[in-house]
Amino acid sequence: MTIICENLGRSFNGVAAVSNVSFGLVAGQSMALIGPNGAGKSTTLGMLTTVLKPDHGSAQICGFDVATQARDVRRHIGVLFQDATLDDTMTPIETLEFHAALHGIARKGLKDRISAALHWAGLESVSRSVVRGFSGGMKRRLELARSMLHRPDLLILDEPTLGLDPQGRMDLWARVSDLRSQGMAILLTTHVLSEAESCGTIGILHQGKLIALDSKDNLTKSYGTSANATLEDAFLSLTGRQLQDRGGALRPALVRARA
Repeated sequence: MTIICENLGRSFNGVAAVSNVSFGLVAGQSMALIGPNGAGKSTTLGMLTTVLKPDHGSAQICGFDVATQARDVRRHIGVLFQDATLDDTMTPIETLEFHAALHGIARKGLKDRISAALHWAGLESVSRSVVRGFSGGMKRRLELARSMLHRPDLLILDEPTLGLDPQGRMDLWARVSDLRSQGMAILLTTHVLSEAESCGTIGILHQGKLIALDSKDNLTKSYGTSANATLEDAFLSLTGRQLQDRGGALRPALVRARA
């Protein structure tokens, strides 16, 4: 099992952001977490990426506990954060070399590994250009290549297509699909329900709780309001149509924890 979460939870200032979340994910499987703003998606990913420590419950990634074996967990995960994390003054080669140093990747064969990563990302021709002049899609591909350089077992994507144009979204998902076909486990959050539909399993978070976890077809059958129900119908049936402002203060806490 790549991920095992059991009753995972985290509070901020006495308010539960995530409460008793449980799920599992195996190699080659993909799962999307969807939910209104403040539902607990980013907090859940924060715990799984070892940025935040759970207040209760547990989570293991590739057999390592996220709270007590953070360094081991990080060796097995690749992360694409919602917010850009590139140094605009560096080139793609420098970016990947720096990432390799952080992960302790041996220098023997590193040049070939970086070259293969840049080829996969379609960035060979700009490998020595500074990132500042790149388009959003190019930066996202570089971030994805960086997250894969240490060959993780699990790829975690937080709103990965945010700010990308349609071509950029299609390209990114094609690359993610390629990784999944190679046996990698994929866990992502998204507000774009059509993106969630590409995953084998969809979890719906609401007010910090995982209120549904199933395939798209089963969710629409169980929670849709008609025979032709869509995932959006099921989502709104479970979470309501009222605007969700809960949890707006949690993002700064997560940003501080990352720092």
